[in-house]
Amino acid sequence: MLILLSWMIVVSCEKEKYLVTGDAKLAFSTDTVMFDTIFTTFGSTTQAFKVINPSVNPVEISSIVLAGGDQSFYRLNIDGEMVNKAQNISLRGQDSIYIFVEVTIDPNGVDQPMVVKDSVVFTVDGVSQDVDLVAYGQDVILLDGVISKPRTLLPGKPFLVLNALTVNKNQQLTIQPGVKIHFHKDAFCWVEGAINAVGTVENPIVFEGDRLEKMYSDVPSQWEGIKISPGRMSSKFENVIIKNAVIGLQVGMLEVDGYATAKLHNVRIENMSYAGLFCIGSNVQATNVLVGDCGFYGITALLDGNYSFTHCTVANYWGSLTHRTSPAVLISNSVVNGDSTYYGNIQSRWENSVISGDLASSEVIFGNDPGYNFDVSFDHCYVKVSDSVYDANSSLFQSLMRNRDTLFTDVREYNYMPDSLSPLRGFGDRSFAEKVPTDLANTSRLSDDGPDIGAYEYIYIEKKEEEK
Repeated sequence: MLILLSWMIVVSCEKEKYLVTGDAKLAFSTDTVMFDTIFTTFGSTTQAFKVINPSVNPVEISSIVLAGGDQSFYRLNIDGEMVNKAQNISLRGQDSIYIFVEVTIDPNGVDQPMVVKDSVVFTVDGVSQDVDLVAYGQDVILLDGVISKPRTLLPGKPFLVLNALTVNKNQQLTIQPGVKIHFHKDAFCWVEGAINAVGTVENPIVFEGDRLEKMYSDVPSQWEGIKISPGRMSSKFENVIIKNAVIGLQVGMLEVDGYATAKLHNVRIENMSYAGLFCIGSNVQATNVLVGDCGFYGITALLDGNYSFTHCTVANYWGSLTHRTSPAVLISNSVVNGDSTYYGNIQSRWENSVISGDLASSEVIFGNDPGYNFDVSFDHCYVKVSDSVYDANSSLFQSLMRNRDTLFTDVREYNYMPDSLSPLRGFGDRSFAEKVPTDLANTSRLSDDGPDIGAYEYIYIEKKEEEK
């Protein structure tokens, strides 16, 4: 079950401040309307600005004109009418009108974004004023359809999936460092074969939505996610960012024979409306994986499968968006789906890892049917776990730290590196750290007395004294 988010626009009662110059007749809510990077041939979101008569007396606006005219990439809605030019508009004293702006940019054949400028010109009593329009356009390669033979995606122009991208059975999609794949609303990637997405720390591979405006930078549910079905091939994700979907990465399917297999290293999965890493009936090995801020679950490990997590951080601080009741991590050898219950033998290992969040109760829940194997262990981990859950499952934990303040650097800024006083520092087992000697930011874990637990190792960052 998914949560549908309802967004409200709140109008402030604080007195507005407008921009006005010496002999100007009009004031404006902004002097420049900026559009973040948008893909060529696809329209932008709508921006707006307000035109104000600051005088107590009425004013006649002789003309409002889009300077580029009908050849402009921009389109205007002037006081409710879809026109690029209007004349003789009366504005009462201290009254205002809205101008709405959209832009669609033609392809230019280059990899880098281009700047597209125009302006809206206002004339009153022979005095002209203008509001600048600035947008950044980016060419894009459409990637819809089926991968029916081996294919490699190269860096350069970003890729865009409008509906669905399917990797056929026994085929592999290879993605090189620096590639960005954007997904339109409700679009998804379905993998029946395999994905080999190997980036670098400096040039990670990014999977995200196609709204590039700043206001969408951490908004979930912009696309559906990546789903890997059972098969004989193994997928690999290394130095990869997956963000702002419904389910970031699903490995395995219910009611499908066989296992899905995936290896994750140096992967960030953030801002999902349902789950970050959804593992069911699969084999998953995860090292240096961060899963942050998901509406229901950060990670699930369900039914048949072997799930290992070394130096991983699950940090679910979703509470700022909606009230979350599901734990950050769910581990179970049984699943109820409608009128049916499914069972499997599960093995899951957690080493030098962190499970935290803003629930008042336990951030990990177990489902253990005694008729099936439940081989689960936590070794040198921090887990936010309630007394009742811990008491019922104490044999699963070895060298456990629980229910202390993790002291991440700044969860509001999605910075899950432990700060200088964090109890996560030095708590890790060195033998586990030797398997993953550098952290998600490529910092050594073996350069001090004891490794920190989680995906990030603490590093001292000198803070510059603020200028007075």
